[in-house]
Amino acid sequence: MSRFLNAILLGAVLLSPVAPKVLRADSHARTYHDKQHNDDHEWSSHEDKAYRIWAKENHRKYRDFAKLKEEDQQAYWAWRHEHSDALLKIDIR
Repeated sequence: MSRFLNAILLGAVLLSPVAPKVLRADSHARTYHDKQHNDDHEWSSHEDKAYRIWAKENHRKYRDFAKLKEEDQQAYWAWRHEHSDALLKIDIR
């Protein structure tokens, strides 16, 4: 029994540095470049909430952001720079 417990403990110790990265990984994790503001934005579920608000405000049907035309993506980033998470009431946790 102690060998089994030691093996589990050793496995946990070896995986502990990797676990936070795996748990934080987002299936949509991707970085987009905003040409107008010359900065990069990492896509996350958080950003997806903001994008859904933008789509609704602009009377657009929701589409995967990656499939939008470049000009529509840039329009979103311009809007996003003017709408913080606090303004949109998106929980940041």
